[in-house]
Amino acid sequence: MTETTQTQMTPPGGAKPRSPEFRLAANALRGLRQDLFHDAFAYRPLPRMRVNGPLTRRLPEGIREYAAWTPHAAVAAAGLLAMAVATADGDGQGHATVRTLLCAFLALIPVLLTLIRPIGAFWFSLAATPIVAVFGSSWSDWPWLPGAFAAHLTVLTVVALRTRPRTAAWMWLLTAVYGMGAETVFGSGHYYGTNTVPLLFVSALALLVVTVLHIRREAEQEVTAQQSETAQERSKRTLLEERTTIARELHDVVAHHMSVVAIQAEAAPYRVENPPPELEQAFVTIRENAVAALTELRRVLGVVRAEDYEAPDAPQPTLADLDGLLANVRDAGLTVEKAVTGAVRELPQGVELSAYRIVQEALSNTLRHAPGAAARVEIGYVLGGLGLRIVNGPAPATSLTKSTHGAGHGITGMRERVTMLDGEMTSGETDDGGYEVTVFLPVSPAEEPA
Repeated sequence: MTETTQTQMTPPGGAKPRSPEFRLAANALRGLRQDLFHDAFAYRPLPRMRVNGPLTRRLPEGIREYAAWTPHAAVAAAGLLAMAVATADGDGQGHATVRTLLCAFLALIPVLLTLIRPIGAFWFSLAATPIVAVFGSSWSDWPWLPGAFAAHLTVLTVVALRTRPRTAAWMWLLTAVYGMGAETVFGSGHYYGTNTVPLLFVSALALLVVTVLHIRREAEQEVTAQQSETAQERSKRTLLEERTTIARELHDVVAHHMSVVAIQAEAAPYRVENPPPELEQAFVTIRENAVAALTELRRVLGVVRAEDYEAPDAPQPTLADLDGLLANVRDAGLTVEKAVTGAVRELPQGVELSAYRIVQEALSNTLRHAPGAAARVEIGYVLGGLGLRIVNGPAPATSLTKSTHGAGHGITGMRERVTMLDGEMTSGETDDGGYEVTVFLPVSPAEEPA
């Protein structure tokens, strides 16, 4: 026979391993101590109710301020109700009136205590129950007299609303332990019935409703947080899409200029008779750098280019093509006029492209959000840059329904273009209900074409 010896690993220090049941019980006791004993009488005032709800928002300003105290008034009303129940239980004769008043105040105080010290209110209510049972009417139910019954049920409900479901479960369990113990130890010599089971049943229903409310509130908070995160991600994606579009458009502009540099550098030596070798080598270096820049530019653009992107056959538009854009907009039903001030001159192609796209997006927004309104495009050639102002009036009352087409981030695209050129932009509603977009794109004299 072979004897097999099984060794059991022991934790460091020689301590014996704890069983899962022991760890479960230890965690439960730790939770009980944390929920009902740690800072049990800490000051936790009940906050006022928010008055921005669908119903409270319609109240007058003066009444709305008082409506914020609705939860406090409800708790106070419940305490007065418990006090009335305790008062009705007395016989009102002789020294019994003093006992009745004592029971009434012991029913009111724990309910009011839930407004500032919720966990302490539970312990006060539980401690007041045997006192009420001793000084109350001997013909009442045991061990919860009517006043104590109403007060403790109210305390359980309010504290459960103010804390979390685990704390409510511990309070219900301790209530059951006290009730069953009082019935077993002190209830055998009495001739009246016990009411611990009805209290536990009614309080369990109330705590179940409160737990459902807690779960719903947490779910709403999670949905709100998720919606906020989704909105932020959507905003970031919109920003990246606009920047990608701008990068693709500017690629054509930069690629055109770099191609011109490369061609001119290659042809320059042939335009000079007997050029020195140093000059030829310089032009070769310029052409090689231009070609290398084009290659790197195409490689970088390939990272941000969509799979279904097709390069345009026509060159990128400029302000010279603005009349064609306005004609198309007029065909779509928009009344628009153009005003140009200052000396018209050629600007850097990137500035002209951005200005064209800004005007195009502003007019598209007018068509989309104010159908039937009149628009005006003002272009100002000023010293040091280009000024744009696109303004539209309010939509007519009999106009068509606003269009829901479009990505909804035209303002974002315009701001990105302006920021790219270190410009300034303002947008907002006008006094007559229309909308205005004002842009200034700076251009230094060194940047302007010769």
